[in-house]
Amino acid sequence: MASSIICFFLLLLLPLTFSEPIRNLYGTRARAPTVQQTGHRHGREVIVDNGIIRVSFSSPQGLITGIKYKGIDNVLSPHLRARGYWDITWQGENYRGLDRIEGTNFRIISQNEEQVEISFYRKWNIGGSRSHIPLNVDKRYIIRTNTSGIYTYGIFERLPEWPQVEMGQIRIVFKLNSDRFHYMVVADDRQREMPTDDDRDTHRGHAKALAYKEAVQLTHPRNPMFKNQVDDKYQYTCEIKDNKVHGWISTKSHVGFWLISPSGEYRSGGPIKQDLTSHVGPTAISTFISGHYVGQDMETHYRTGEAWKKVLGPVFIYLNSDSTGNNPTDLLWEDAKQQTKEEVKSWPYDFVASSDYPSRKERGIVTGRLLVNDRVITPGKSAYVGLAPPGVPGSWQTNTKGYQFWTKTNEAGYFTIDNVRPGTYNLYGFVPGFIGDFRYQNRVEVAAGSKISLDRVVYQPPRNGPTVWEIGVPDRTAREFFVPEPYKNTMNPLFLNHTDKFRQYGLWQRYTELYPNHDLVYTIGASNYSQDWFYAHVTRNVGGSTYVPTTWQIVFRLPYVNWRGSYTLQLALASAARANLQVRFNSEYSIPFFSTGTIGRDNAIARHGIHGIYRLYSINVPGRLLRPGTNTIYLRQSKASGPFEGLMYDYIRLEEPSRD
Repeated sequence: MASSIICFFLLLLLPLTFSEPIRNLYGTRARAPTVQQTGHRHGREVIVDNGIIRVSFSSPQGLITGIKYKGIDNVLSPHLRARGYWDITWQGENYRGLDRIEGTNFRIISQNEEQVEISFYRKWNIGGSRSHIPLNVDKRYIIRTNTSGIYTYGIFERLPEWPQVEMGQIRIVFKLNSDRFHYMVVADDRQREMPTDDDRDTHRGHAKALAYKEAVQLTHPRNPMFKNQVDDKYQYTCEIKDNKVHGWISTKSHVGFWLISPSGEYRSGGPIKQDLTSHVGPTAISTFISGHYVGQDMETHYRTGEAWKKVLGPVFIYLNSDSTGNNPTDLLWEDAKQQTKEEVKSWPYDFVASSDYPSRKERGIVTGRLLVNDRVITPGKSAYVGLAPPGVPGSWQTNTKGYQFWTKTNEAGYFTIDNVRPGTYNLYGFVPGFIGDFRYQNRVEVAAGSKISLDRVVYQPPRNGPTVWEIGVPDRTAREFFVPEPYKNTMNPLFLNHTDKFRQYGLWQRYTELYPNHDLVYTIGASNYSQDWFYAHVTRNVGGSTYVPTTWQIVFRLPYVNWRGSYTLQLALASAARANLQVRFNSEYSIPFFSTGTIGRDNAIARHGIHGIYRLYSINVPGRLLRPGTNTIYLRQSKASGPFEGLMYDYIRLEEPSRD
C-alpha cells in the first residue's frame, strides 16, 4: 500500500528547563509537539513527538502501539497488539463480553506551541457491531511541550432511546516491555521485584492453580527467588483515596512508567472503594468503574429512557529516568510522587479542550463544619465528607453514574470541598469512631463559580441507649481483629511483618485449623478482640470440598435486666459475600430472632481485603430475651457451599434501653 504522509511541523523550539536533578535525564531538547499521520502495510498510524517522548497510535482505533523514550524504542510490549488500550465489560440483550474500545474516526482537536490534543471517537448505531456497547465514546490524548508523558481522558455518552445495558468495568490498561520492567511499585511499603507472566502459566507446569483463577503458586519460576510464592493481582489493590500513583521501574534502563490519577471525582464508589493497580505482565491499570469489592450491588444498570454522560479522567501517563546510577528505584519513585503532587495542584487542568470538562472557574466550592452529637457534641475530626449524587445515606458506595468529591475534616471538623462540578448533590460522610452513615438533610446545588457555606453540619450517629459492651473499633474495616500468620509455603514475602498482613493468600483456611471441632466463643471482659476474634466469619471445612455453617458466640453477664425495655444490638458489617447472618439470643437452635437474608457479593475474603460494602443493622432486642447473669448471643453464618461465603464484622455494640 502506498504510503501518504501529512506532517504538521511547528517552527518554535523550546529549551528544556530542569526543576530538579532527576529532570536532567531526558538527554534531548524538548520541542513543540508534532503530529504525523502515516499509512503502511500494517495499517494507518498517528505519531506525536515532542522531542522527549514519541507516542504511536493505531488510526483510527486509537490504541497506543508504541512509546519511545530515553533510547528505548518501545517501553510497551513488542509482542502484543493491545499494548495501551481502553476497555469496558458489559452485558446487553443477547450479548455479554468485553469491548476493547476502538475508534472509527481520528481528528486533531487542537495543535499549538504548547500542546497537541487528538481524538479517536466512535458513534454507536443500532445497525452496528453487536460486540460494541451502545455508547458514544471519544478517547482523547494530550501531549504537551516540555512534558515526558501523555494525558488521556474519555467522554462516554448514551442516549435515552438506546437499549438497556449493564456496564461492569471501564479502565485503561498498559502492557509493558517484559524484558525491561520487573520492579513494581504501588506504595512506599508495597513495592518489589515481580515474577513474570510466563511464571504463572499453569498449562506449561510453571505454576499450580489455587482456589480461584487469579491466584497461582509459582512452582517452577524462571527466577528461583519466587519459588512457591503465591501471585495474585488482588494482593496489590488500593483504595481510591490512596490510589494517586503506581507503576513500574526498569532497573536495567533506569526508567519509570507511572499512572498518575490527580483526582478521584470520575471514579466510582467513594474514597475507600478498592481497585486494581498493577500486576504481573508487567501490567499497569487505571480503573474508573468496577464492581471489585462491591459486586452486583454496584449501580451499573442503564434502562431504556435513561441518558448518561461522563468524563473519565484525565489521568497522566508519566515517564521518568535516572542517569546517576544511584538506587534508581528510590529516586524514580520519589520523583513520581513529586510529579503527582504537581498534578494534584494543577487539577482541574486548564489545557483540556472538551467543553464537558469544566475549568476551575466553572466549578464551585462547598465548606462547613461537621459536628457529632453522640450524647455529647464533639468535632467530627478526621471524618470523610463528600458530595455525591442524591440518594439514601451510604448510597455513594454503589454509585457509578455521577461524580463524587471527597475530603477529610481537620481536627476541629472543618472541611472544604473545592473544584466541584456544577450539579445537584447530597452531602455524605462517615466518622471514624462512630457507627453509621451521615447525609445532610438538604440537597446541595452547586453552580459555576459558587461558594456555598453549610456552616454547622451535625451528625447524630445511631444510638438508643448507653453502651453495655462493645467489640472492635467502628472504622468500617476488620483491621483490628485477629489476622493469622500465613502458610509458609504460599506466602508473599512482601507482606511479612507488614501492616497489611491480611493480604496473604489462604488466611480463611486458618479458621478450620484454629477451630477444628467447635466455633469461636468470645467472652466479654475476658477475651481480647485483637487476639480472640477471627478477622472473617467464614465456613469450616470438614473434609474435601465439604463446608459447614459456623456459629459464633458472644458470652456476657448482666447484673440486671430491664424486662419492659428494649435493648439494641448495633451490628456493623465491613464485608459480606453470599452470606446470611442469623442472630439468636440465649437459644442456639430456636428460630432466628433476626436474619439479614442473603447479602453481599464483594468477595473481600478471597481477594485479600478487610472491607467491602459497609452495612449497619440496629436490632431492637426485647428485655424478655435476656436474663440476669450469663447471656449468649449466637451469630450464625448459615451459607456454606464453599470457602468464600462469609462476612467480616466492623463493630458490635449492645446498648441498654434508652433512659430518656
